[in-house]
Amino acid sequence: MTCVERLARPLLAASLMFLLGGCAILKEFAPRVEAEPLGPGEYIAMKRGDILTADRLSAATQETLRVAGLDEGECANPPVPACMPALAGVAGILEERRLAALAELWTQQAIALTPADAVPVDDAQLDAWLEAARHAYAYLFFSERAPGERAFEDRQTQVRDYYNYAVQQAASGMFARWQAGRGQATEGSAPAATAGLDASGEATLDMAGWTVHSDMARVRMPEGVDMPKELVPASALNFAGLRSIYRRDGFGAEVVAVMGDDPVTTVATADDDAQPGHDGDGEGDGRPERRRPRPRAYSEMPSPALTLLVRFAGDDLDSLLATRELTISAHDPYDEHAIELHGLDVPLAANYSAGYGLWLARSGFNRQSLQTLFGREQGITRPHLYLMQPYDPDRRILLMIHGLASSPEAWVNVANEVMGDETLRREFQIWQVYYPTNAPLVLNQAAIRRVFTDTLRHFDPQGTAQASRDIVLIGHSMGGVLSRLLVSTSDEQLWDWARANYELDDGRLQRAGPRLDRMLRFQPLAGVERVIFIASPHRGTVVAGSRFGRFLARLVRLPLTVLEEVGEIVTGEDAPPDGLAIPNSIDNLSENDPFVRAAADLPISPRVRYHSIIAQADGSVALEDSDDGLVPYRSAHLAGALSEKVIISGHTVQESAAAILEIRRILHRDVEERGQPGATEGEGTAN
Repeated sequence: MTCVERLARPLLAASLMFLLGGCAILKEFAPRVEAEPLGPGEYIAMKRGDILTADRLSAATQETLRVAGLDEGECANPPVPACMPALAGVAGILEERRLAALAELWTQQAIALTPADAVPVDDAQLDAWLEAARHAYAYLFFSERAPGERAFEDRQTQVRDYYNYAVQQAASGMFARWQAGRGQATEGSAPAATAGLDASGEATLDMAGWTVHSDMARVRMPEGVDMPKELVPASALNFAGLRSIYRRDGFGAEVVAVMGDDPVTTVATADDDAQPGHDGDGEGDGRPERRRPRPRAYSEMPSPALTLLVRFAGDDLDSLLATRELTISAHDPYDEHAIELHGLDVPLAANYSAGYGLWLARSGFNRQSLQTLFGREQGITRPHLYLMQPYDPDRRILLMIHGLASSPEAWVNVANEVMGDETLRREFQIWQVYYPTNAPLVLNQAAIRRVFTDTLRHFDPQGTAQASRDIVLIGHSMGGVLSRLLVSTSDEQLWDWARANYELDDGRLQRAGPRLDRMLRFQPLAGVERVIFIASPHRGTVVAGSRFGRFLARLVRLPLTVLEEVGEIVTGEDAPPDGLAIPNSIDNLSENDPFVRAAADLPISPRVRYHSIIAQADGSVALEDSDDGLVPYRSAHLAGALSEKVIISGHTVQESAAAILEIRRILHRDVEERGQPGATEGEGTAN
């Protein structure tokens, strides 16, 4: 090795050491913080993404874990129960930050313990959801600042959502456990979860190591129901067919309380209509089949919306975090808009569409309405009245009557938009008539009148409630014709029609007695002050009398109850006399039908204000010569209407946005005019 080589090696090593040390020294002068631009999506995700929206812990919770010196990676991979007590014991962190992070960590833990799409029922699952709710509750009401001081903060919105979702999950699980326990109790065992409600709507049970008090006193159940049969979280429902979902942000879990099966669509007509030749034993003996009790003529919404709250015992933070006692309470969002909690007026969350949508989705109306029209089994034979919420004496009634071959489904978006409008929701309660659209108009109007009057008298025997006054009717198509009959006066006009068309001699008239008189002689329905007619064939249609209409009419079969009723009225026997042709609903809608001609001339009550919404299928046709595909303008037009709105649409115009806007306009005008004596509307025709 040469001298140069011997000198080069240490020099090279020294140079490398200098360079390495220099890099370390230079690194000390490098910037510690660097800024990178964020797009709008990244910004929102960073600010608002959390365990519920992005399936990861929020930036705020991750930051709290770093400050506390906890392993973010470990805490972000549940189940890690050690993270929660570790964070709870760390000093030097604002209580507000700690509680918010603990609420999210417990929510993460509960999600990890609960299988997807499952109801949490075991102790560990329920306990985790209740801990999430408790820590969120503590953050909202027992941390350094009051909720109002954080009103515009994203973090408070996140924590409120942890509470609402945790209450939803815990309530669903506790209800499932309670139901299971109640079922066991009927077989002899009596676990703690079988406690029933007392007269005040309260019960106490032990579950998952918690003492749970239930409070249903604020909710009026439908008649004959003490507890729901099913709780369905509103957030778990997604509807096709509802254009909008109306809800209110606030505190509490939004749920649908399913009270029972629909009382009409789930009852076979075999239970209601006797079929000759059968007595229930399968043998034809010529006698009528024994009938089971028919369903009640009205029912309250079988799936009302509720808002659930969980309140934890304790008057300060320490006692709250130490308690194992809570109260779960139910609230009617139509009646309660806010609740006082710890000295604060807290708005309640609400969902006004989910219960209605779930009822319609499960109803089977679309199939049954067609079965009814053609007189098939499982159809209906008499009207039924649906109350869209438990009866409220302080809200006016908005009565909706559907058209031919239809059902309450015809009003799906009309009713939803009214319930979603805060002003109208506070003013009205919606009642809907479901009736057999194959029956003659004269029978249906009498039956609807009787069902409505009896139901209202049942709830308000003295007729003094607001619900019995200033009633508004809305009728579509044939339902509009029936609505017109309900607000009209008939003295001798329909008697003359009956004599001329059915050859009723004095003997038959005497046998018919008061029953026929009630059908043919009537006064306007008491309490009605306004009607909205939609695509209503007041003077019949050409289509019903056409060759196709006559063919369709021949397919319509009248229910046995109608034939028996007509026979009893006319002959005193259970069957109509030979040769007596009883018109069905399609026959009645022909412009040449004697009944619809007589009914069209009945005088409408001068106390009733009315409006027309008319569809025009082809806007290029002169209005007077136009129709909606079924009903001509000349039949739908009513002289004396306060307003007439013509909409380019087919016959199902009530489903259109323009018609719904017009209905809402009329109802808002109606609300504004109440309390203004002598006020009149100066409305004209709107095209």
